[in-house]
Order: sequence, then C-alpha cells, then structure tokens
Amino acid sequence: MRQKLFLLSNSTVFGRQFLEHALAGLKDFLGEERSILFVPYAVADHDGYTAYIQDALVPLGAVVRGMHTFGDPRQAITEARVLYVGGGNCFRLLKTLQQHQLLNLVRERVEAGELRYVGASAGTNMACPSLRTTNDMPIVQPLSFETFGLLPFQINPHYLDSDPNSTHLGETRAERIAEFLEENDVPVLGMREGSWLHRNGPTLRLEGVAGACLFLRSAEPQEIAPGTDLSWLLEAPARFDQPM
Repeated sequence: MRQKLFLLSNSTVFGRQFLEHALAGLKDFLGEERSILFVPYAVADHDGYTAYIQDALVPLGAVVRGMHTFGDPRQAITEARVLYVGGGNCFRLLKTLQQHQLLNLVRERVEAGELRYVGASAGTNMACPSLRTTNDMPIVQPLSFETFGLLPFQINPHYLDSDPNSTHLGETRAERIAEFLEENDVPVLGMREGSWLHRNGPTLRLEGVAGACLFLRSAEPQEIAPGTDLSWLLEAPARFDQPM
C-alpha cells in the first residue's frame, strides 16, 4: 500500500482564488517534487486549461506540462513523478484515457509508489473503481465505467446537502446515492466543496475546510469532519451489481 493520493472535491471555494484553499496541502503532498504532468482531457481547451493550472501553482514553484503535448502519452506517464488529473466532464475524461490505454499504466505506477496522484472533481472520480457516482452528463460514451481503482470505495465530489427551504421537488443528491446503494454494496463518500482526501500508503484522512457525508448500505448517513482518519475505508469490501 504505497499509494500517495491527494483528491479534491473541487478546485474553487467561494471567496477564494482557484486552488487557494488547498495550496498548503498540495505543497506538503508534493514534497520536493515540482514537475507535474497535467491531464486536461476533461475539458475541450487543453492548452487553456493547462495554462490555468500552471498559473494557480506558481506559488508552489511548480512546472506544469500538459499530457496533450506529448507524442506518446504512455511514455509521459512512465517518466512522470506527479500526475494531476483535472476536473471537467468525467465521461469525456474517461473515454480519452481509454483511447490512450492509460488506465492500467497509471494504476500500476501509483500502486507501486512511483507516481503521486492529484485529482480534482472528475480527476477524483477517476481514482474510484467506477464512474457510477459522478454528477456529470454523459456527453460521450466510454467503453466502460471502470476507472483507475486507486481506492476501493466510491466518491461523490461536490456533494450538496438538501435545502429544507427549497421548492425544488426533484431528487436530492442523497436520494441518488441511496439508489446507487440499492444496486451496489459499496461505500460512497459525499465530499463537500473545500474538502479533500489525503492518502499516504495505508493512511487515509479527510482534510480541508469542509466535511463529508459517508453513505453505507442499510445505514444512516454519517457526518465526517475534517481531520477524520478514514483508513478503515481502504479495507472496506466493495460489491458492485449486488441488488438488495
């Protein structure tokens, strides 16, 4: 269990600049590493997105290069020490990763402790076993929902609590996750804006400026405060396609 993961629910918190809330945590996570391979596939403008990330990480002295600038993406992964997978549309991101045959390679290098993984939003979804708990619209069709599987449980980034004063009568986020649990016996961590997960080998902690809500089959949702040790989730069983 050598994985080093830094998984953000989101990149922007109200009242702060892009990634400002997480810069101190990212600096600690990166250690001495300053060269970052960025995956911009979740949005259409790869150059613009990469430049935006580079500007945001200037305070850390980081040098960011977009995956799309390499003729051989697999070679780029092989040589990288830090991989940052940005947010956007999960379906577009996954389809492109599949087209470049990157899923197994990234998984192998992260599990070996050779590659540090930073994910934000869609990039955080990719760290789960499956895409099934994303909030995104399927604007393209990937070959499957299988993702990197760097964690054994699911995450719902940008988790929103229901507003008791709202007149909206559609499904709440909690109801959608409950539907997922009717068909899959897999923990789901609903990460609120401003939260992130930090994994260092066998240790997993929720950090950031906001908490999370943990959903388990046949149990009431649990509130998770920043600073909580969630290492036990790394051993939790995950059973997909197991209806109640």
